[in-house]
Amino acid sequence: MDFVVLPDSPATPSVAESLTRAPNVQVVHHASGRPWLVGRWADEELTLVSAGTRRLAVLGRSTVDGPRVERALAQARSLGQLDDVARSLPGCFHLVASFDGWTRAQGSLSTARQIFFADVGGLTVAADGPRRLAQWAGTPMGDDGTPAVDQDLLALRLVTPVPPWPLSLRPVWSGVSALGVGCRLELGPDGSAREVRWWRPPEPDVPTEQAAEHIRQALLACVGARTAATVSADLSGGLDSTSLCFLADAAGADLITHHWTPADRANDDSEWAERAARQLPAARHHIGACRNGPTWYETSATVGSGREEGPLPWARNRAHMRRVLSTMAADGSRCHLMGVGGDELFGVLPTALWSLVRSHPLGSLARIHRFRVLNRWTLTSTVRGLADGASFTTWLRSTAHRLTEPVPGPGDALLGWGWEPRLPNWATADAVDAVRRLLRDTADREHPDPHHRDRAQHQMLDIVVQSGSAMRQLDAALDDLGVACEAPFLDDRVVEAALSVRTEDRLVSGDFKPVLRRAVRGIVPEEILARRSKGEFSAEAFQGMRRNRGDLLDLCDDLRLSRLGLVDPDALRTALLGLKTQSRQLVPYENTLACESWLRGMTAPASSAASLAGETP
Repeated sequence: MDFVVLPDSPATPSVAESLTRAPNVQVVHHASGRPWLVGRWADEELTLVSAGTRRLAVLGRSTVDGPRVERALAQARSLGQLDDVARSLPGCFHLVASFDGWTRAQGSLSTARQIFFADVGGLTVAADGPRRLAQWAGTPMGDDGTPAVDQDLLALRLVTPVPPWPLSLRPVWSGVSALGVGCRLELGPDGSAREVRWWRPPEPDVPTEQAAEHIRQALLACVGARTAATVSADLSGGLDSTSLCFLADAAGADLITHHWTPADRANDDSEWAERAARQLPAARHHIGACRNGPTWYETSATVGSGREEGPLPWARNRAHMRRVLSTMAADGSRCHLMGVGGDELFGVLPTALWSLVRSHPLGSLARIHRFRVLNRWTLTSTVRGLADGASFTTWLRSTAHRLTEPVPGPGDALLGWGWEPRLPNWATADAVDAVRRLLRDTADREHPDPHHRDRAQHQMLDIVVQSGSAMRQLDAALDDLGVACEAPFLDDRVVEAALSVRTEDRLVSGDFKPVLRRAVRGIVPEEILARRSKGEFSAEAFQGMRRNRGDLLDLCDDLRLSRLGLVDPDALRTALLGLKTQSRQLVPYENTLACESWLRGMTAPASSAASLAGETP
């Protein structure tokens, strides 16, 4: 899917003329006759509802009750009164409305579907990806003919593990903005635009039993929205992907599963995947042997395709996913389900203890002690973290000072507003200065609010957004295979239901993902729910680094990041040759590899507004 959203403005036809005349491009019009949606999509990816002169489009995978949506569209007195429609639909989609001269556009809460916007000829135009906007908007061009990249924001992408909110949302393309989480974009008939917050995270106050039922119904509806045709799914053996397989089976899906056997024999994922497969006799099961598959960090497979919106967060295993999706496509799948979002929504975040000690000061002490002992946190870091009352803005600004400090160790209790950002030691002084400036300016000039005043709620939604963004970019990077990557745990209805769970109910001693297990009980067999172990993939990381170290060293001979003054190739080469004893020591290479591979693929053909219009990207 690839589309642009245009305002119902008298100037729109002339601005969009080259775009609408491109071959093989579909156009949906406003009631005025002006172009509204322009792009390429499969018939099943667009549901269009009309009520008089008003139009509402759902682009993606959802189940739309046409008559009910038509009534809501006809009865609405403003764009804001379409919020209930957005809240009620299952699945993952863009929602776009043409309403009495105004246009509304939004993606999903997780940003697995996102809206980007830019000024094009005096009009604000929106799209589902940033590169096409950067090319069409006429932003300054680089020497290779591609739109200019904001090098400060590219330096920010070197940060490990991820840039902090809200900088994590910013596109690397100059002149293009991304819609905020929980916001809709309203385009006026004069070409103006405004962001409006339509959703906020719920309070974590719903008891487990009630919340689990809401999650159950949301998962059934969201997985069911994707099962009209053959669907494939990961069957890793873990609770998240396994649950999706049983949910798809319960929805009557023609299901294909895929399992990679882990490199580490101590990883019991395969044993549990085999147990689940025996309980899914109607599905077709594929098993890939790790020794015959692609490895992490393969440079031949990590060079960008030119379709990406920016450095791919999961570039390390692009080759792995390409192999999986190719196999699934050959067996008839056009939609592949992944368990991404399960850990984010149902795992235990350390910041939950920070929240719990404030809501239940005395009752939380035993639980805090238990978690501290299990995780081997030092008493000093635990007490310091629990006592910290810094505001989000203060925390964000303080991260600038710690960018080059050593990475926190396993004994450090990380109870701040987010992950502690660090730049690798091969980042140049210019890169460090650029990132520090971005962090300080964002904190001092924008004074951003967190997603929620409660740290646990904020961080939970923050990592949901990070994963949604990664899923969106993975799907774009591999769209040539014809199989969409989907993560039902990241759908709006599931996210909202999971965020409502009481904090204390997420922290049940000795119970692994208690809320999710309760939600899928009766759908997932008890034998599968009895698992208490979790797969670990250090072996894959070390294997990939060992096999591909030579190719990675060769990249250092002509780094694009070095040409931009962001990475010292000698320091990177030295680090690659150094001894690594823990898999977490490999993490800093991932974002650097993502940035480098993306830069190398920048001139590859892309499905963009420029290419839609028959121009050279």
